[in-house]
Amino acid sequence: MTRAIVFLAAATVLLGVAAGFWVMTGRSGDPFADCRRGAVAAGAASIGGPFTLVDGSGATVTDAEAITAPTLVYFGYTFCPDFCPTDLSRNALAADLLAERGMDVGQVFISIDPGRDTPDVVGDFAAAIHPDLIGLTGSPEQVAAAANAYRVYFRQADDDPDYYLMDHSTFTYLVDPGQGFLEFFPSDAAPEEIAESAACFLDAM
Repeated sequence: MTRAIVFLAAATVLLGVAAGFWVMTGRSGDPFADCRRGAVAAGAASIGGPFTLVDGSGATVTDAEAITAPTLVYFGYTFCPDFCPTDLSRNALAADLLAERGMDVGQVFISIDPGRDTPDVVGDFAAAIHPDLIGLTGSPEQVAAAANAYRVYFRQADDDPDYYLMDHSTFTYLVDPGQGFLEFFPSDAAPEEIAESAACFLDAM
């Protein structure tokens, strides 16, 4: 399966969920209706949820500990040659733009490659991108549970034991500890676009 097909399939799922969510909440009673770019067919509650992972220090971390403010959540892996470092750096720029406006937005990176991404590796990778980026990994079961909660597609793309690549969806999720999933952003979203969208949600809270 090519990366383009993977992206299209993931986008179709999320956009379908979005349409249904608009039907349920877009007409009335949604405090964030003016902020939403789209919807999720099964509703916003179908994306996100509890997880238990491991941070760069080796400590066990729950979603409640990692997501303490509106947070940009991204799933990827440290050996990723293209999307992951670019998207995470873009998210960091968006968070910095929001900080300039006095708005606190967290950043979380969850590895979908637990075989290579040990806590040390994830911690060093996250620190190299932004000092506030929290890197998380875990056992294969823990990672799969977190990815499933966010409807993230991933699989090993080849059989090379050391230098394999991972196919995965590349959305960034805006999540709030009180409101849950709020919005998602594709890889081609600019940092300014993400910052403006997140600011809208924060202003509406």
